[in-house]
Order: sequence, then C-alpha cells, then structure tokens
Amino acid sequence: MASAEPTGKASSRARALRDWAAALFLFLATAAVVIWQNSRLAVLWDLSYILENSYRIALGQLPYRDFPFPYAPGTFLVQALLIRLTGRVFFHHILYCAIVGGAGTLLAWRILLHILRHSLASFRLVAFLLALPLTVLGIYCVFPHPFYDPDCTLVILFCVLLLLHLEHKEFPVTFAFFTGVACVVPVFAKQNTGIAFLGMVGLAAIVLTVFEFRGRGRRIKGLASLASGMIVGLGAAILLIHVTVSLQNYAHWTIRFAAARRLPRVAEMWAPFENPLLLLWIAAFGAGAFLLRYNPAAKAWLRMLSAVLMAAPFAWTVLYLFLETDTSERAERLLSLWPLLLVVSFVLATRSLIRGPSMVSLLPFILIGTVAGAFLSQQLWGSTYAIWPFLMILFACVLTELHTLAVERTGRELEWLAAVAAVCVFVAGGFYVASHERLDYADVSGGEIARSGLPALAGLATRGPWIPEFEELVRFSDRAIPKNEGLLMIPGEDLFYYTTGRQPQFPVLMFDHTVNPYSPEEIVELARKRNICWLVVKKNLQLNGEPVEDKDRLLALLRTEFAPFQGLANYEIFRKPGCADGSK
Repeated sequence: MASAEPTGKASSRARALRDWAAALFLFLATAAVVIWQNSRLAVLWDLSYILENSYRIALGQLPYRDFPFPYAPGTFLVQALLIRLTGRVFFHHILYCAIVGGAGTLLAWRILLHILRHSLASFRLVAFLLALPLTVLGIYCVFPHPFYDPDCTLVILFCVLLLLHLEHKEFPVTFAFFTGVACVVPVFAKQNTGIAFLGMVGLAAIVLTVFEFRGRGRRIKGLASLASGMIVGLGAAILLIHVTVSLQNYAHWTIRFAAARRLPRVAEMWAPFENPLLLLWIAAFGAGAFLLRYNPAAKAWLRMLSAVLMAAPFAWTVLYLFLETDTSERAERLLSLWPLLLVVSFVLATRSLIRGPSMVSLLPFILIGTVAGAFLSQQLWGSTYAIWPFLMILFACVLTELHTLAVERTGRELEWLAAVAAVCVFVAGGFYVASHERLDYADVSGGEIARSGLPALAGLATRGPWIPEFEELVRFSDRAIPKNEGLLMIPGEDLFYYTTGRQPQFPVLMFDHTVNPYSPEEIVELARKRNICWLVVKKNLQLNGEPVEDKDRLLALLRTEFAPFQGLANYEIFRKPGCADGSK
C-alpha cells in the first residue's frame, strides 16, 4: 500500500503533462494556421467594414446614434479598444485572431473531454482527435480577420463549458448566477446566433426545472439563479444601451433594419436538407447504429461493419477529393456533414432526453438551435465558417449516445469511428481552407502576393494589385487632400480612414444593401449637409459583383456636385468646386 500513492501521483503527473502538451499543440497549431492565412490573403471588403467602423468608435463616434449600424457591437468595441491601446497597426489584429482562434480550439477540446469522460475508455485520445480538425477549421481559420461570427462562437464555447461545469458542481447558486450573466454576452456579439443560444439555454433551464420539481428538487435554487443571471445580465445590457445610444436606435438598426435586409426565406433554410445524398447517409448511419444495438452474439465483424457504415459519410468527403478537382464541389461534400449531424444528433438526443434530462443531454438541442440561428445569416454555405467547433461537439454527443445503445457489447468500434471521422474532417477541412473556397466572393487568387509597406497596414498581404493601388491613393491623399476636409468613398472597400488616421465625416462608410439605408438622392443631400469636399470612386473591386445599389444613378447625381480632379490606377478623384483648392 505504501508504494501505491507515489505510483498514483506519478500517473496523475503524467496525465497532466499529456493534457498540457495536447493543449499547447492545439493552441499553437490553430494560431499558426490563422497567421498563415493572413500571410497570403485579405478580404478587403469585410476587413474594412470591421476596422473602419472600429476606428471611428475608437475616435468617439457611437454606433446606432451617430451612424447607421445593423450589427451587434461586441467585436467592434473589442477592436476599438485594441486600436486605442496599441495604435493603428494591422498586425495587432492578426495576433488577436490567432490568440482567439487558438482559445476557441482549446475551449472546444475541454468541452469534448467533459462530454466523453464517462462514455469511452480512451476519452482523452478521442477528445484530442475530435479537436484536431479544429486546428484547420477553427473559428478564425477559414476567415482570418476580426469578425463577429468567430467572436460569438468563442463566447458561446465559454458559456457551454460553464454550463457543463455548473451541472458537474450540482448548480451552486453564485456560480449559476454568473453563468447566466455570461450567457447573455453572445447576444451582443452577433444577434441571430446569440439570441438563438440564449433562448435555447433558457428553454434548457425550464426543462431541467420541471424535471427537478418532479424529483427531489435539490438543484432548483441553482436553476433559478441561472435564470436570474440571464434576466439581470440582459436587463443591465439593455439599460447600458439605452443610456448611451438609445434602445430605440439599437432595436431599429440591429433588429428591424437587419432583419429586413438579411433575413432569408424559409425555403432557403430547408435547402441543405433536400440533398438526395442526405437520405443515403442517414440510412447508412441508422443501419450502423442498428447493428451496434442489435448484435446479440456480439460478433466482431458486425460491430466493425456498424462502424464502417457510420463512418461512410465522413470517408466520402476525403474520397471525393480524388474524384473531383472542382473546389466548390469538394466544399459541398464537407459541408454536407452539417445537415447529417444535425439530424442524427437530434434523433439520438431525443432518445437521451426520454431517459431523463441533464445539461449534457440537452446540449445537442442547445447547439442545434444555435446553429439554426447562425444559418439565418447566410445559410449553410456562408454561415458555417466559424462554427465548426459545434459540429465536433455534436459528433461527440452522438458518440456518447451510441455508447448507451450498445452498452457492454462494444469493443473499440466507437473509438475507430471517432478516429476515422476526425481524420476525414481534418483532411477535407485542410483542403477547404487551403483553397479558400468560402472566400470565393472576393478575388484572392489572382496575381502575385503583395505586402503593404505602410506602417498602419503592417502584416496585410494578398494577391493582386489591390494593395499597391490603394497605397497610391493613400500617398495622393496625404499630398493633395487636407486632413480636415470630408471625403465620400464609393463603394468603401478599403481601409482608408484606419490607414490615414482621418476622421470619417459621412455617416456610411460602405455602400452595400445590407448596411446602407440611404437612396442616391439622400446620399447626395447628406454630402451637401456634411460639407463633403471630395469623392473617391474605386473602379475595379476585389469584391466580386457590384455591392452598390443603383450605382449608375448615384454616380450621375454625384457628378453634378463634384468635378473630376485626378485619375489614379484604380481610383477616380473628384473635388467639389469652391470647397477645396487641393493644397495643404
């Protein structure tokens, strides 16, 4: 007995060392992918929207009150704080994305450990394998610039981990209250995803409370405290919004205006579930689960066949890489895992719920509702780039329920299923990220890589002429446009104000249907009222397609107010007569 304690301590130290090594690897690998992505591509349109508006917030302008703003404030406030603390240096934002991306993978890994702990003997290895694909599909790996979708996912992952620990600790009142407050934060990172998450957590709390009333009710106080935390947190946030920018302004831009410009049709939401292959994969997965459950003789070949059938949809994503070279088709096969796992996890979670609700058994419903909320932005194709951790967590929930199906009749087939699925998602995800197929709405593939030489844009790099042409505009404006004179940038694809340190004087910085509320006539009138002296029109955009509604009529109206002044490689410069003399 005397030697047992040191052996136990040695085993515990070895386990802790392995956990630290796994955590460090997952964090650094994810961060490295984010930095690599930034070293080779930049999506100027989305990047500019985040940092230009964050810069104007850093200058003291308030969204919703001082300028139209149809998004939640969280990401913009964080980036504005970063600008205030460290200055206008783009590389600082790259580091932010790398650190947050690594943190997202770490949080997902800890959640996977918690879910699998009581289901699989090799739960640590399986959790690591399921987290491995997130080193290439992490929250900031696909789109590597500061954005609200990844930030919202990070906060949700943190809240999920809190909820799981809350149940593990039997719902202590104080911990439950602050967990409830934390669950409000995603609402102010991204509206649709955050509201869906908060609503699903609230429903989960109600279900658990009803179940507790039917039992001994030991956790009633903790559940009530969780709900109180959500109510207090939401109330405090609403009060803060009201006294700063007016709740009416906030509701108008982030709910009514945003919904009118971005909300999809119901048919678009159901489209991913209409894929004929989905029925085949559901049948294969169902057949595998059936064999896992009904194998009275515990035959090894039937157990392995069940694993093969359930792994087939994942294997197909890799096999298709050898059958098709078109990157969009390859991406479709990877993305088709989403409707499959949403359906499978819903069915199995319902079975688990019948046995008795818990936070772990309700987690699939929370995540399914959250994913549905995220899909309200750009449906399956456009909305999944920052929520891949949810997919791996849902798969872990599926594994735990499959374990209860088979009870003691399983060998290592579930571990093999997890390993094959993880490797397949890692490989297919790697090709997906490397091909930047999700970013096909912008030209990030043509030409040689150009890197900015401007101090504010240190670290900015992308293929094509976009950076050199923009730097020509910056040099011209430094030389010819007085700092105190207002500009109107059409359509506003570049980081002009962030780079030059000028103060935006026009309420809208980007003229896109989803963010610009003004008609051409209103834009011209606002330019007069704001004493805008300069008009800059970008001729060729990195963004594919034309973002400006009724552009020809808008430019025709503006040309009656502004006269040609200078032509640059990719920009036309106009000046309002009698407003500026073009000198410092």
